[in-house]
Amino acid sequence: MTPTLRSQSRGETSDPRRCACFNVRKAARAVTQLYDDILRPSGLRITQFSLLQVIQLTGSSNITDLAEMAVMDRTTLTRNLRLLAEAGLITIREGDDARVREVSLTAIGQARLSAALPYWEKAQRQMTDAIGPARLERL
Repeated sequence: MTPTLRSQSRGETSDPRRCACFNVRKAARAVTQLYDDILRPSGLRITQFSLLQVIQLTGSSNITDLAEMAVMDRTTLTRNLRLLAEAGLITIREGDDARVREVSLTAIGQARLSAALPYWEKAQRQMTDAIGPARLERL
């Protein structure tokens, strides 16, 4: 049985169902779940797929630039990159400056990304069909 929210004494404004942040995060979780479900045969989650795409587009980037492009904090990004490196999908090496780490896609990462692309395209088509191309573009 799905729990229901009761009215609160503070009125309608404190109802989380009216909170923009709550609703956007809820929608984001639903979209993430759709992409993850469709990408499952590829062995990649949408977060991994997206990071691999960004790395592919940049060729080689430092972690600070990747964090900015992916709109992620460095700690979360570093944790995600570590998993991709352990899977052999990326390499993280010292840059010209010893304090900077450069990230690049491996041949295995490129192959996994290419194999996952048709699944991502399927998820993308489903989202386009569900919300329309104009709304998707505005996102």
